[in-house]
Amino acid sequence: MEGVTDYIYRRIHRRYFPGVDKYFTPFLSPTQNHVFPPRELRQVLRSNNDGIPLVPQLLTKNAADFLWAAAALADMGYGEVNLNVGCPSGTVTAKGKGAGLLADPDSLRRLLDGIFSAPPPVAVSVKTRLGVHAPEEFVRILEIFNDYPICQLILHARTRDEQYVGPVHPEAYGDALENARMPVCCNGDLRSEADIRAVAARFPGTAAVMLGRGAAADPAVFSRVRGEAVEPDALERFHRELCDAYCAAFGGPGSAMHRMKAIWSYLLRGFAGGEAWEKRLGRTRRWPEFLALTDEILSTLPPAPPPGPSPWQPQEQIYSF
Repeated sequence: MEGVTDYIYRRIHRRYFPGVDKYFTPFLSPTQNHVFPPRELRQVLRSNNDGIPLVPQLLTKNAADFLWAAAALADMGYGEVNLNVGCPSGTVTAKGKGAGLLADPDSLRRLLDGIFSAPPPVAVSVKTRLGVHAPEEFVRILEIFNDYPICQLILHARTRDEQYVGPVHPEAYGDALENARMPVCCNGDLRSEADIRAVAARFPGTAAVMLGRGAAADPAVFSRVRGEAVEPDALERFHRELCDAYCAAFGGPGSAMHRMKAIWSYLLRGFAGGEAWEKRLGRTRRWPEFLALTDEILSTLPPAPPPGPSPWQPQEQIYSF
């Protein structure tokens, strides 16, 4: 998640909350220069990701740039890279990247032709959405994906236009799962352990689940699903170590507080009444005050009640005669 999770976050999260099979980097954008900028290189250096099962994610519409980056990452020891054709950001799609490729199936096919014209140097997974305007578009899109040896399809069950709001489309996800020729990972509105279990129960053919916002709000969710023990004060220690690590990495508390506020924009969702603290945290300008406020939240606010019915559960049918 751009601007929220990075190699520092991953490393500390792994220590306190085991249970994640794969972490994915915020997307890297290879260019014709064929050099990773320092900011992107830090995300994938093996020395920054020791012991982390990491998949670099690439955002591009150019097969040559993708293959250069994939080869460079293979040389670093990576066995899989992910092609992002699902990012709905307007600044991304306007360039024909991310979910912008879904608007032009011919361009999507040319990109995949270029990537798979010879065996790529690493396994390639794809993250996508259902389409641009309507879930029905995915029928044609999946036909394209099925023609290539994609190792896993990560499907966010919304369209580009829907961004991250409104209901997901479980029925469209189920159709995709039934017709895909590769393992399918479920993504989109997985907010809790109950949501993960609902997907597993309703769609037992699902190979994996991916959480972004849900895991940022509840860092222990994967540990609980896996039955891993979580220490009662794990979140407090996780938070304090993040603060110390970002202060060290950024050379002081100013930039560290900016990053921690981004993290807290998600963490607050995990506390009952957390939304009432959002403005107070946002107005904080002094590091000691920020630490005092977050310590108070962590020590006094109870966990948020479980969310309502999972959007992944079958909805009760009501018939009238």
